[in-house]
Amino acid sequence: MSSGARHIHVKGQVRCRLFHHGKKECPLKLRNSNKQSFIYGTLILLAAGIVNRMLGFIPRIVLPRLIGAEGVGLYQLGYPFFLVLVTVIAGGIPLAVAKMIAEAEGKGKKERSRQILHSSLGLSVGLGLLFTAISLAIAPWIAHEVLTDSRVYLTLIAMTPMLSIVAVSAVYRGYFQGMQNMIPSALSSVLETVIRIFFMLYFSWLLLPKGMAYAAAGAMLGVTVGELAGMLVLLVQYRLTVSKPADNSSEQDLNPSNEGNPDHTDQGVIRRLLRISIPVTGGRLVGSLSYLLESIITARSLAMAGVATAVATAQYGSLQGMVIPLLLLPGALTTALAVSLVPSLAEAAARKDSRSIHKRIHQALRLALVTGAPFAVLMYVLADPLCTLLYGNPDTAPMLRMMVPFSLFMYVQPPLQATLQAMERPGTALFNTLAGAVVKIMLILGLASRPEYGITGALIAIIVNSILVTLLHGYSVIKLVSLRLQTRDLFKIGAAMTIMGAGAKYVYLHSPYPGGAQWIHFILASALGFSLYIGVSLLTGLFSRQDLKKLPLIRRWL
Repeated sequence: MSSGARHIHVKGQVRCRLFHHGKKECPLKLRNSNKQSFIYGTLILLAAGIVNRMLGFIPRIVLPRLIGAEGVGLYQLGYPFFLVLVTVIAGGIPLAVAKMIAEAEGKGKKERSRQILHSSLGLSVGLGLLFTAISLAIAPWIAHEVLTDSRVYLTLIAMTPMLSIVAVSAVYRGYFQGMQNMIPSALSSVLETVIRIFFMLYFSWLLLPKGMAYAAAGAMLGVTVGELAGMLVLLVQYRLTVSKPADNSSEQDLNPSNEGNPDHTDQGVIRRLLRISIPVTGGRLVGSLSYLLESIITARSLAMAGVATAVATAQYGSLQGMVIPLLLLPGALTTALAVSLVPSLAEAAARKDSRSIHKRIHQALRLALVTGAPFAVLMYVLADPLCTLLYGNPDTAPMLRMMVPFSLFMYVQPPLQATLQAMERPGTALFNTLAGAVVKIMLILGLASRPEYGITGALIAIIVNSILVTLLHGYSVIKLVSLRLQTRDLFKIGAAMTIMGAGAKYVYLHSPYPGGAQWIHFILASALGFSLYIGVSLLTGLFSRQDLKKLPLIRRWL
């Protein structure tokens, strides 16, 4: 820089060089003031996910008491149909928008970001209106022929307004995630959950005198109101956070616009949006269809093995309703990691910054393993008291204990998949997921139908699926970005898990309060186990004091 130049700031957004002759040059934009770091954005989404999961227990407890099992059944008959439509409309759009916005912002192209937002809204709203019309047209056929219960018709009608609402919300969530501002998405999801729960219960109670079909439709109408509230929060946040330029210099792109470039037209934006989102949507549809086929084939395979229908239903219910939800409890973090990882990697890729790409991937994988490992240890060594305290069913413990050692594959899978999607390899992620689904279905057919395996065959199939898909994702990521795995962290995590497990088991069996209730022993063992895990992790350098300072609540205390 010449001696006659000095730096100035324009509204905290643009760093310029002002020369003595008055000419101003603005080669570099500063970070958006609303943008969070990768870790901090993940923690925001994690907090929202935990709150939503806790609130989600309220309707599960209250709604059956209000409208009974029959009303809940009618609601559940319609809801999966809604989820399929939402997956088709908005399954991959938030991720595609987040990636494209992050790339544009990484290059300082704000006008490009607005073009992506507006084009995406046009596409998404168009799809929402189209599928709303289709849903209204085929609702009678679905109710009478597919779902075999005509009373679900009102529930299907009550859900149709949500399709366009979700279409709009999906685009704005992707926009904010691409800006690496996770606060609007977190606020929207929490408020949507609170409003949804209140109106679900209120409308169900209000319409219950008209009959069970109306009560179930009222519950679905409450979901619609919640989605509307969530969308309004996103719109308000957009109006508040999008700043108007102070002068023309703060709005100019860092790179000159490429006029005539087909990728910079609205049609080009939509084509790229579809190119990214369609494989992602396909992957999620594969997961949904795989889950549906799994439930059907498992029941039939157990029947072929000679298991009575009632027993087979109870076994599969224990697996999917008790064991899997426990295993996926740390999933709130891995989901938050996956959402934060996409825009962060996309921005780094746009800058061709391979060092940042490797750093973010290592951070995500290490965080998924470090946080998931202690929960896996507790679920393994304290499986019996955990299942007894939560479900009053210690018979579920053997299934939990069998699957827990492989749960770490489940925890690292979402960040790996998000990496492939961020690096424009959604087709690879789709192929890996499809391959795992095919292997899982074949194993269920081959093992669960044999009397010597039974439900254990289904467990083996799910375990193999988790390992296979994770390894395929990992191989694809290593090959794509030339990633080198940090095996030292794996040994440190293994050591911390071993010491934690031994300490927790010893305290549970030799509690200082031998006459105390089971839950007292469990809490003492868990507290000591977590303390040992954190202590060993700090001693081995698995994470440091500086890492702890990144946590909002611990930072102030430290």
